[in-house]
Amino acid sequence: MKIYTQLNFGGNCEEAFRFYEKHLGGKITAMMNESQVPDAPAGKGRAIIHARLAIGDTVLIANDVPPSFFERIRSVYLYLAVDSPEEAERLHALLADGGEIYMPMRETFFATRFSQLRDRFGVSWSIIHERAGA
Repeated sequence: MKIYTQLNFGGNCEEAFRFYEKHLGGKITAMMNESQVPDAPAGKGRAIIHARLAIGDTVLIANDVPPSFFERIRSVYLYLAVDSPEEAERLHALLADGGEIYMPMRETFFATRFSQLRDRFGVSWSIIHERAGA
């Protein structure tokens, strides 16, 4: 059995996954929009119905939902653990651009760098470079 994280977007799934692929070192392994569904009626849109993105040992699943159903992600964070304080700072700046910072990047008792934010696509992130021995 496997558990995946599924993200719902309000029309910008492809943009978000391409951004994450480019800047987080991920790899999009699947991306299908409405017009690619077998027997799709002519004129179907570009909304993503299924996407997969591999980042390290993790796979994110995502899709677009109709605007009437879309709500920004709340109370769920993707926890991004990195190998250096510099990488934490880089990713924080990148993901915070156009987003909302909940906790600025800083040193804590459990991490050399830690922050929490929501990116411009509505996804909430915790970014950490763990302190040795924590």
